[in-house]
Amino acid sequence: MQAFFQRVLPQADPNPIVLADSPWPILTILAVYLLFVLKLGKIFMENRKPYDLKRVLMFYNLFQVAYNGLYFGGIFYYMFIKQICNLRCLETFPQDHEHKQVERIFHAAYLLNKVLDLMDTVFFILRKSYKQVTFLHIYHHVLVAFAGFALTRTYGTGGHLNSLALLNTMVHMIMYFYYFLSSQYPSVKGSIWWKKYITLTQLIQFTLLLAYGIYVRFFSPNCGVPHGVLYVTMLQAVIFIYLFGTFYIQTYLQTSKSSLNNRKSEVKQS
Repeated sequence: MQAFFQRVLPQADPNPIVLADSPWPILTILAVYLLFVLKLGKIFMENRKPYDLKRVLMFYNLFQVAYNGLYFGGIFYYMFIKQICNLRCLETFPQDHEHKQVERIFHAAYLLNKVLDLMDTVFFILRKSYKQVTFLHIYHHVLVAFAGFALTRTYGTGGHLNSLALLNTMVHMIMYFYYFLSSQYPSVKGSIWWKKYITLTQLIQFTLLLAYGIYVRFFSPNCGVPHGVLYVTMLQAVIFIYLFGTFYIQTYLQTSKSSLNNRKSEVKQS
């Protein structure tokens, strides 16, 4: 089995980071996650009242805000202030590069955080917020975690994936701050104008990733980033633009239009 994984997902870095040395940890984590959120979680909660996780969510969401904020600040510093990367071609550093260890540390921190993100769904289940456990939600969490592992193992740390990490941590910093507010202050949760901008930031994120991937692939011909990495990231950006775009239209635009029509009908009747 190890030989099979080596052929399918060859290891690019002879000094692999945590979660990238073997496929078994991430596959086990995702299998347990899917089993719980799709089956066992609802069975466990069937005869139980929703758990009051207000304090747990407060600490979890604030931790995520701090984690993603520090990560974003660190990546921004090295990319734009210290300028250790060529922004027109974000290639992974060679093994003897002076900043290779910094690259590995940041990348490992990113992968670990994608696993921690899976707790979002677990909390939904424990609070019986089943309507939030959508296909988009589960697909997004599983894909980001597994793709992060697969690309790290076959491509290496840092490089082009830094563009994803930079935007993703910025969006998650905003998103988890909203989650913190909505978990502590119910009036915020009921505010449509807050929620729709969270989705818009996701759409902007994937649009920027798609545009950057197109630029590197077609307008930076001497760049050494493997075309396969670029195609995978561009394809997933398109898929997420479609999924989040559909969610935005159905949740906010169509809902707003329906509410407006209802109000007009009420005025006419009065």
